[in-house]
Amino acid sequence: MSALVKRYDIPWDEESHHRGDYDAEATALIFYKMLEYLSTRKIEKMNQINDLVAKDDIHKFGNLYHVNLLVKNKVGLKNLFKIVSYANTKYLYKTPRILRSVINELREGILVGSSCSNGEIFSLARSKSDDELANLMDFYDYIEIQPLDVYSYLIDTEDFKDYDEIKENVNKIIRVANNKDKIVVATGDVHHLTKKDKLYRQIIINQKVPGGGFHPLNKSSIKDIPSQHFRTTREMLDDFSFLNEDEAKKIVVENTNKIADMVEEFEIIPDTKGIPFSPIFENSKEIIKDISYKKAHEIYGKDLPDIVKERLDTELNGIINGGFDAIYLIAQKLVKHSNDDGYYVGSRGSVGSSFAATMLGITEVNPLPAHYVCPNCKKTIFTDENNRMYNLDYASGYDLPDRKCECGAMMNKDGQDMPFATFLGFNADKVPDIDLNFSGDYQAKAHEYTKVLFGEDYVYRAGTIGTVADKTAFGYVKGYYEDKGIPDVKNLEVERLAIGVTGVKRTTGQHPGGIVVVPDYKDIFDFTPYQYPADDPTSAWATTHFNYHDIESCLLKLDILGHDNPTIFKYLEDNTGMLMKDIPMDDKKVMSLFTSTTALGVTPEQINCETGALALPEFTKFVIGIVNETKPTTFAELVKISGLSHGTDVWNGNAQDIVKEGIVPFKEVIGCRDDIMVYLMNHGVEPLKSFKIMEFVRKGKASKDPAKWQEFVKDLKDAKIPDWFIESCGKIKYMFPKAHATAYISAAWKIAWFKVYKPIYYYAAWFSIKGLSFDLESMEAGYNKIKQRLEEMQLKKFGLSPKESDTIATLEVALEMTARKFKFSGIDLNKSDAKYFIIGEDNKTLIPPFRAIDGLGDTVATKIIEERQKKPFISIEDLQKRAKLSTTVIEKMRVMGVLKNLPESSQLSLF
Repeated sequence: MSALVKRYDIPWDEESHHRGDYDAEATALIFYKMLEYLSTRKIEKMNQINDLVAKDDIHKFGNLYHVNLLVKNKVGLKNLFKIVSYANTKYLYKTPRILRSVINELREGILVGSSCSNGEIFSLARSKSDDELANLMDFYDYIEIQPLDVYSYLIDTEDFKDYDEIKENVNKIIRVANNKDKIVVATGDVHHLTKKDKLYRQIIINQKVPGGGFHPLNKSSIKDIPSQHFRTTREMLDDFSFLNEDEAKKIVVENTNKIADMVEEFEIIPDTKGIPFSPIFENSKEIIKDISYKKAHEIYGKDLPDIVKERLDTELNGIINGGFDAIYLIAQKLVKHSNDDGYYVGSRGSVGSSFAATMLGITEVNPLPAHYVCPNCKKTIFTDENNRMYNLDYASGYDLPDRKCECGAMMNKDGQDMPFATFLGFNADKVPDIDLNFSGDYQAKAHEYTKVLFGEDYVYRAGTIGTVADKTAFGYVKGYYEDKGIPDVKNLEVERLAIGVTGVKRTTGQHPGGIVVVPDYKDIFDFTPYQYPADDPTSAWATTHFNYHDIESCLLKLDILGHDNPTIFKYLEDNTGMLMKDIPMDDKKVMSLFTSTTALGVTPEQINCETGALALPEFTKFVIGIVNETKPTTFAELVKISGLSHGTDVWNGNAQDIVKEGIVPFKEVIGCRDDIMVYLMNHGVEPLKSFKIMEFVRKGKASKDPAKWQEFVKDLKDAKIPDWFIESCGKIKYMFPKAHATAYISAAWKIAWFKVYKPIYYYAAWFSIKGLSFDLESMEAGYNKIKQRLEEMQLKKFGLSPKESDTIATLEVALEMTARKFKFSGIDLNKSDAKYFIIGEDNKTLIPPFRAIDGLGDTVATKIIEERQKKPFISIEDLQKRAKLSTTVIEKMRVMGVLKNLPESSQLSLF
C-alpha cells in the first residue's frame, strides 16, 4: 500500500495505515488512478491488461515469497546451482528472484520447503480457506513453522494483533497440512548461532543495505527483533508446548529426521586432490614441445648444449606427465595474442623459473645459469677457462663482462640462475600458477579473448565476497548506539562488539584479473552457481557465486592482471622507435642511476633524492632507502633488493644488520627464496634437501615449527653452512620469488634507459600513465615554484589526503624533470590531448592533457577532443555546450588561461 500511494501521488499518513476506513479510501483512490492510466493506454478489456507487461518482465511485478530448497543428491545440487544462477541473473530485479515454474522444471533432487513468515503459506494462511491453502501446499514437499517468538515482530507491525492470533495461524497451517498428508517441520529460521549473538544482528540490521535501502526489519514500528538463534531440541519442544506433546515431538524431532534421511551424503565441492579440471586442446603436448624446441634451437643452435637440453626435457616431461600442457599452452596463446597486438606482457610469481615458459614466450626471464650465447653462430658458454660455472660468481648473466665470439660477433649475455623447482616443484609435478601482467589499456581485450579461446559459456570472472572490515564494524557499532540515543558507550565495549560484526558478508565482487575456466567436458553447474558482481545486471561478465578460493582446486584460474609497465612500454616504443628487446641490460649509465644522479645531469640536492631511481617502477622511498644503504653495482644486486623489499623480516632486522656489520658482502645475503636453494646446492647440500629447506624457510616455518627447524639446522651445520646464513633463515617470515623480482627489475631497467637517453619521452610516459593528481599552476611556473610547493606540502607530513599524497608524487617527478631543463606549458585548447601529455615542437616542453584539470574526468576530456575534431570551438559558450562542461570546470579553465583566446558568447554584436 505504501509503495502504491507513493507511485500514484496520493496523500498518505503512515500512522493511520491499517485502519480499515483509511485503507479502504486509499485503495479506492489507487484503483481510480489505475483506471485513468488504462484509459490513456486505450485498454478496454481485461485480457488487454496483460499486454502492458512484456512476458520477460512479468517476474518483476508479482508477489514475492521466500522459499527454502534442500538438495537431496548430486542431481539436486546441480539443479540448485542453476536456480541460484538464474535468480541472480535472468530474473534479477532489485533482489534475486525465481519463477515457480523454473523451480518445477528443475525440481529433480530438490525438496521445497515453505520457509518463514515471508513464505507464501504463512503469509496467506489467514486470508485463504482451508481448501485454498491446501491447494497452495501442493507446491511444497514439506511445510515449515517457526517458534512463536520468531514471528513476534509481526505484532509490532500490526500484521497480527497478538501471540494468540499468530498461534491460530500456525495451528491452521498444521491442521491443513496434516489433512493434506504434508510433512510439517519445526524450523528456526536461523540467522545467528547463539541467543546473545542477536545483538550483532541488530547492529547489522541497523545499517543501510549496500546499493541503497534498509533491511526489512529496520522499521521504526519494530521495537525489538526476534531471536533467531540455533535452538536446541529442548528449546524447540518448549517453544511448541502450546501443541499437544505428541504433535510437538512429531514436528520437532520425527519429521525433521524424516527430511534429513531423504538427503544423501555427497561432496559440494569436488575433491580433485589439488589438480584442477583443465581445458583440453588437441595435440597440446606436441604443440608446446614444438614451440619450445623451435625457440631453443633459434637461440642455442641445432645441437642444444647439455644444460639447455636437459633442463628443457626435464621440465616438459614433468609438465606433460602432470597433464599441465594445456595450462602452458593457454598462457602462451594469451601472451602471443597481446604481443601480436603490440602490447608486452610481464610475468609475475615464479613462472620465470620455468625455462619451458621462457621458450614458449610466456615470460621474458631466462632461468638458466649465467651464460654467453652468440647470436650469429649460436656458440654457448656456461663456464670460464678453468671450467668453473659462471653462476658461481655471477647471479645474473647480464653482469658478465662483454665477450666477443670466435666468429667475430659480440655474444649475448643471459641467465638469472633459478632452479625450476621454485615453480614446478622438485619433480616438475606441481600445478603451475601462471600470473601475467597485461597493459591496463589491453586487459579488457585479454579477458574477452578468453571467450574466443574457450567459448562464452565456459569463462567467468573469479567471484569474491566482501565482508565487514574491522574499522567498518567499529563504525557500525558506534552508529547503532548513537541511533539508540546511547552515545557514551566505552570504546572497549565498542571494540568487543565490533569483533562479532567483523567478517559478516556485505557484498559480492570480482577478482581484478582472475578468469575461471570451465573445460568443455564439464559445465559451470558442476562446481558453482554464477551471478553478476554486486548484483549489477549491466556487468559485462558473470562471476562465480562462490568465492573463487573455495573452488580454486577444481577449476583453472587465469590471472590476467592489469599493470602500468606494459602500457609504458607501448607508449615508449610507439613514440621513440626503440624496441624493448634492443635495450642493453648492462648499460653503465643506467646502472649508475641507482647510486648517483650524474647520468641525469643534476645533483641530489636539486631533486631531493640521492639517486636517479626516483619514480622508476618498484623503486619506492623504502626501496630507495635500501639502495642508498647497499650501493648496488650489478643487475643481480638490484634483483636482490627487489626480493628484500617484498619479503617479510628478510631486510629489517636481518640482511640489513648483516650488511651494516660487514659479516658478508651484500651480494651474498639472502634476498629471494631461490637464493637459499642455489646457495645450499653450491655449498654441497644435496638438491632435494636444499629444496625442502628453501620451502620451509620461505613460508616462515622456522618460527612456527622450531622442532623441525632444529633438524634442518643440524643438517646445515653438518654441511658446514655458516652461522650467519642459518640465523638469517631462522628470522624469515615470507620470501619473494627471484623470477618475480627479476621481471620487475628488468622492466624498471628498460624504463630507466629511456630516463637517461630519451628523457622527454620518459617524462611524457610517466605523467600520462602514472600521474594521478596535478598541481598545474606550480608545474607550469617551473622549478622554483615546484620546489616551494613541495616544501609547503611536505611540512604537513601527517594527515595528508590520498589526493595530496598523489600530488606530492607528481611534483617530485616534475621537480626532477624541470631540474633537467625541461618544462611544462599550460593546457592548450587546440593541442592538449584527453589523457596523454603531448611533447612540444621544441622537444623540451610537455603540454598537459585535459584530464589533468581537477574535477574534469576522462569521459569529459574525451568529449572535448571529439568535439574539437568535428570543428573548432568558437566561444566559451560553444565549448561548454558541446563538451558538456560544468560551470565549475569552465571557471577553472578560465583562471588557468585555457580560454583566453575565446569570446564569451557565439553571438555577434552589430554595434
